[in-house]
Amino acid sequence: MTNFIYQEQNWQSQMSDLITSPTELLELLNLSEQDLLSGALLASEQFKLRVPRAFVSKMQIGNPLDPLLLQVLPHHLELEEHIEFITDPLGEEQANQLPGVLHKYQSRFLLTLTGACAIHCRYCFRRHFPYQENLPKNDDWLNIRDYLLSKPHINEVILSGGDPLTLSNRKLALWLERLESLNQIQILRIHSRVPVTISERLDEALVSLLKNSRLRIILVVHSNHPAELDDMTCRRLANLVQQDIFVLNQSVLLKGVNDSAEILAELSHRLFQARVMPYYLHVLDKVKGAQHFDLEANKIDQIYTEVLATLPGYLVPKLVREIAGEQNKTPLYGVTIF
Repeated sequence: MTNFIYQEQNWQSQMSDLITSPTELLELLNLSEQDLLSGALLASEQFKLRVPRAFVSKMQIGNPLDPLLLQVLPHHLELEEHIEFITDPLGEEQANQLPGVLHKYQSRFLLTLTGACAIHCRYCFRRHFPYQENLPKNDDWLNIRDYLLSKPHINEVILSGGDPLTLSNRKLALWLERLESLNQIQILRIHSRVPVTISERLDEALVSLLKNSRLRIILVVHSNHPAELDDMTCRRLANLVQQDIFVLNQSVLLKGVNDSAEILAELSHRLFQARVMPYYLHVLDKVKGAQHFDLEANKIDQIYTEVLATLPGYLVPKLVREIAGEQNKTPLYGVTIF
């Protein structure tokens, strides 16, 4: 753990005080600028550094290979060109029917309300996504509503981004009210990394908003390593479950971060302590700039075989890849397509 003081603040204050300078991040962690700074500065010109101080407080002082640090520190390897790593690996620009709308799955409808995130994960598959061209304006709700009404088989809306929990409770309440007005919508799923990086976001106002909705609320948090889940984060997540909000976790398998069965098993157990169920373990989406996190297919198969042998079935996340144009996640274990 770090030895500088992290003072608890409300989540809005933390969002306005993110670390965006590689120099500051390295100084806080007592890391050599000589070895890491030049590459971090160059890579951050293409995809900026952005990380909450609360998340940095979970990192190890003086360890350049800290698994949380590796997820956020820009690296010169991001600048390399690899032909199979592209800007839109999931073909989302083709699935972008209306501003803010991604309709890739038959009964589920993905709504991107913001391009903002509390943290810029270096492996993010949307690091090149043109958010400013695709965010819905207030008047776009009428078109979105008409689109949903024209497809009555859609019963679930997924809030994504960016990160929807960077939005204010007031704005979330507006969209919740809009979606609740459509009888066909029964489930609201929220994908967010904010509860793991700024756990104070799970404040009383947000919990009240979610638990009092007529919609069945599912929160999918994104945690890749057990060190991300301190006691406060776990308590806040467990509180959501106690309020009848279903909480799942999805992870990305990342070289140097969580590429061992031992780490993944520890993550699953830690999640279960917080009453969160493991959901998906994604292999890396081949997005430009993230190739240094990639793992060979045989290594992935070996790790997952060990995970299956180590954990009870209810704690094993599904190993999947998302393939552009497919109507579902593609299970990977036991097959040779990676």
